[in-house]
Formats: sequence, C-alpha cells, structure tokens
Amino acid sequence: MSRAEQPSRRTLLAAAVVAAVGSGAGGTVAHAASAAAGPAKAPARPIDNHAWTTYTDWRGGTARGTRAVAGDRPGLAIATPAGTADYTDPHTGRTAAWEYATWTSPVHRLKVPSTEVIASWNAHTPDGTWLQVELKGTYSDGTDTPWYVMGRWAAGDQDIRRTSVDDQGDGKSSVWTDTFAIDDAASGLRLTSYRLRLTLHRRPGTKLTPTVWRLGAMGSDIPDRFTVPATTPGLARELDVPRYSQETHVGQYPEYDNGGEAWCSPTSSQMIIEYWGGRLTDEQLSWVDPSYADPQVCHAARYTYDYQYAGCGNWPFNAAYAATFDGVQGVVTRLASLTDLETLIAAGIPAITSQSFREEELTGSGYGTSGHLMTVIGFTADGDVIANDPASPSNEAVRRVYKRREWENIWLRTKRYNASGRVVSGTGGVCYLYFPARPTARQRAALEAVGVC
Repeated sequence: MSRAEQPSRRTLLAAAVVAAVGSGAGGTVAHAASAAAGPAKAPARPIDNHAWTTYTDWRGGTARGTRAVAGDRPGLAIATPAGTADYTDPHTGRTAAWEYATWTSPVHRLKVPSTEVIASWNAHTPDGTWLQVELKGTYSDGTDTPWYVMGRWAAGDQDIRRTSVDDQGDGKSSVWTDTFAIDDAASGLRLTSYRLRLTLHRRPGTKLTPTVWRLGAMGSDIPDRFTVPATTPGLARELDVPRYSQETHVGQYPEYDNGGEAWCSPTSSQMIIEYWGGRLTDEQLSWVDPSYADPQVCHAARYTYDYQYAGCGNWPFNAAYAATFDGVQGVVTRLASLTDLETLIAAGIPAITSQSFREEELTGSGYGTSGHLMTVIGFTADGDVIANDPASPSNEAVRRVYKRREWENIWLRTKRYNASGRVVSGTGGVCYLYFPARPTARQRAALEAVGVC
C-alpha cells in the first residue's frame, strides 16, 4: 500500500463518473442489447486533457530565451538564457545561481469548467539542469489565480531535490502536492481556463539544457458519489506485463518513503516501463545493494521521490520518470469507466490506477487502504479485472483477479466510508497512462477515445 493518497496529505480527487462511454477504437466489444437499441449519444466526458507536444505548439506561446526543437520528438530547450537567479534548495539548504529561460503556453479554455487540475510533463534533464512547472488560471467569476508551482523537477537528485510546494492558496483554491483544487466546489466556482509556464534552468556558462517534449494538464469536474453505474463487460484480453512486488522491498532504503511498504506507485510504474521495453543499465543500478532482488524497483522509488511530500506517490513525478526511458511518454489523467480501460487494453495499453477501500470491499485483496496504485493488465471473459497488485507477498503472487463490480466502484467513486464509519474521499478514476512516444494508429485511436492525445 501507499501513503500517497492519505487525506491528511492530499485532497483526493473528487467523485464518481458518468456511465460508460462508447467503446471507441481499440477493439472493445459492445453489448448486443445496446447495439439493438440503436446508437445513443454518449454523455459528455467530465474530463479535459490537453497537451502541447508539436513543433508548432512550441513555436506558439510566449518565449523568453527558449527555442523550439524539431525532430521525431519535438521539444522546447534553452536558446539564450533570459537571466540568472539564485535558488535555495529547501531540502539541502544549498544556494546556487542558475541561468533560466521561460515559455508560457497560450491560454487553454477548459471544455469542462473544473474543480481540479493536475499538470504533467515529459522531459530530459541532463545533470546540471532542472525545470519548474507553474499554472495560472481564470475562475468562473472572472478573477485569476496566482501563479502556482506544480512541481520543481529533475530526473536526477544531485543538483536539486525534486519537490512539490506546500502552502499555496488564494482563499478560493489550493495546491495539494500535485493537484490544484477549488476550495469549495459546492459554491459553484470553477476554473474555466489556464496557462502553464515552464522555467528551464542550467548551470551558468554551460551549453546544457533541459528538453521538454510534452506539457499538459487534466481538468475535471465530477459529481460526488458513493457508487457508480455498472458497465457491461467487453472483450477479454490479458497483457504480458512484468510482475513486481513492493513487499519484497520492505525495510530497504527507508529514506525514500519508509521503504518498500509504501512503494506501490514506483513499483507499478516500473512494471509498465519494462512492458514498453524500458531497461536500466548496470551502471544506473550500481548504487543499489547487490543483495537486493529487483534493484530497478529501488531505483524507481528513489527517482520518483518527492522531498516535500516525503513520498514516492507524486503522480506527475511518476509520469515524468517513465518518460525518461527512450520511446516512452506518460500522462496523469482520469478515465470515465471500465469501458475506457477495456478500450486501452484492447489496444495493448495497460494503466496504473489509484483506489482506496476497506478490505471487505475488494474480495481477495487481503488488506484495506486509504490509497493504493495497481497496474491493470486485462479483463477475464466474465469482465473481471486482472491486475498486477504490488501489495503482494512475492512477484509470483502479484497477478490478481478482482470482481468487476467491486473494482469499478472502489476506483471511480469519490466518497466512501472508512473503517471507522467516517465519510472520506475516493480517487474518482485517477490513473497514469504510459505509452509509446510514437504510438501505432490503433494505440492513438484508443488514446483519443479516452480523451488523451
């Protein structure tokens, strides 16, 4: 399990989701009765996922010292720095000067006026570089938010400590680790648009630069629910995803979120990274105690660790870690139903999902949790969920089959009763999607069908 979703540290994303969307591309089979009834308009998706990824995108916006980079994977890099500024790392106390350049996106008008927004990015940050992502939005009452820091990030941990920033708010909204949230959703206030700002840093006097390939955000507004509509099973398929247990790492490297007991997020990330062919070299793993099995899981924990949050469950940091592997990109989003997951699985794309539940709510789990990440790898002929659950005693025990109706409810709801009978939050369909930097036509169609492009 993970401390990543404990309510005391993160405002969990709200709500239950509207009923199943259409099957879309990717091979999901529609229920015969639905087909017989004729086409029906799918309900509006309560999720807006937007990203800047193309050479044209990077040439837009407002640049101060940055340049667009062409190629198979277009990006943004430092051209001529806009200036130099000191940064005092709150986790080491070290102050250093850094050259910087900035890029501010055009305004993105949300298709769904939102109560929550989560940014995510994919980038290369060689030693001696790092980046900062900020968000500024406009509320439905016409006023603006301040510039909120959504993350200070580097792939390594020697130049700065990657970190979220606490205590950000303006009386209308707050940032909780990695999530922008309207303070009082019941008031009707929503975020209607936003801009993102990248600040790229490098050591003064060098030609180093970060390169950012993807920058975007997911906004959503989903009504609170204790239960969600049931969906009809689609096509059965199981993907061959590596299996790793977090439990075999209990006690290892406690400086990273108290060791393996809390490593569900990086363990799940490593499974899918390796599914897409990502591998770590012996040199990269040389810091890990050679007596430890599966050292790549230890590596994933270290390089997803958020020093402010004091955990490995920062959602965008996990997606950014996945994208440090050649040919992989990652986003944080929400899905609307198990039908969405079936669409992805049919196209060969597994997903990492976030859920919370009491032990008796998920048959066969053997535990309860206030927040846990699993890797969904397929569906049985009956529509039950096949998951690689890292909260298992061994790699061999990681593959689990969970009842469809139980699983979709614990994942998609936003309100639940904890073991003490108190009403607490649920995760509302949050997931990480890792997929090829150059997806096939079928993969691209499946991603577009679930709102990711």
